[in-house]
Amino acid sequence: MRTLGAAGLVLALLIGGAAQAEAPETSLQPKARPVHAAATDTATEATHRHPQARPGSTAVKVIASGAALPGRRPEPRPHAAQRPAEIVQVAASAAAVTRSIRPEERPENLRRLVTVSASGFRTQPLPEAITGRKGSVCGDPAIKGETIAPIAGRVKGCGLEDGVKVTSVAGVALSTPAIMDCTTAGALRSWVESGVKPAVGRLGGGVAKLQVASSYVCRPRNNQKGEKVSEHGRGRAIDISAIVLENGVAITVLKGWGDGQHGKVLKSMHKAACGPFGTVLGPAANAFHRDHLHLDTARYRGGSFCR
Repeated sequence: MRTLGAAGLVLALLIGGAAQAEAPETSLQPKARPVHAAATDTATEATHRHPQARPGSTAVKVIASGAALPGRRPEPRPHAAQRPAEIVQVAASAAAVTRSIRPEERPENLRRLVTVSASGFRTQPLPEAITGRKGSVCGDPAIKGETIAPIAGRVKGCGLEDGVKVTSVAGVALSTPAIMDCTTAGALRSWVESGVKPAVGRLGGGVAKLQVASSYVCRPRNNQKGEKVSEHGRGRAIDISAIVLENGVAITVLKGWGDGQHGKVLKSMHKAACGPFGTVLGPAANAFHRDHLHLDTARYRGGSFCR
């Protein structure tokens, strides 16, 4: 029994020594999988190198040493480099348009242009001061009417360049549209406000209308052959033959001048016109003006001429 126990002990020692002599030099822990190893290598490499430029890119690789980047301009964009050769910048000195692209003038416009040019009038649009507000002319809301084209004179001295056709002034209508320049229109408006309305007052309900005997017309003074051109022929005059009241009564120069009541009114108007107008003529001037008041804006060195 003792012999068996001793033999077993010896056998155990022999087996243990052999096992110790044959132990592996490396750890028996399992090796890392290939995918894990590749990921580790990639992460390690990424920390030591810079990203590479994409194929076809014009970008310059960044140098880790910190050296200055080479001076290189970017390549032109494909669409800019491939523009058609037909696209050419027009040089103002070499390829400028030599002929206007405006449509040709109509024959009737050409004839009108020749007529106006021959009379010495300019053809550009009227200035803003004349056009004024809509429904008004001469830049004055109290003067109603419309602008008109230049009028060429039939004889030397006649003609109207910047004319207007007036229909009312200061709220008082004209019996017929009167053609004149803006200076005369302004004088007429001033006369109606400061002379006509105060002279009439409340008589017959007030002033309703001015009876126009004449405005622009190319003729000699007093229609007498051989006389100088009248101010009517220059658009600077207007003749008034009567004042029509709101009640319909007309105070005529022909019959009212010598009348006790109406004569006083007419003479007051005549006097008030001296100042706004340069020439004022009535029945007392001569027989040519026995039936109307002639008012024009001619100016004289000695002041207004009133008769």
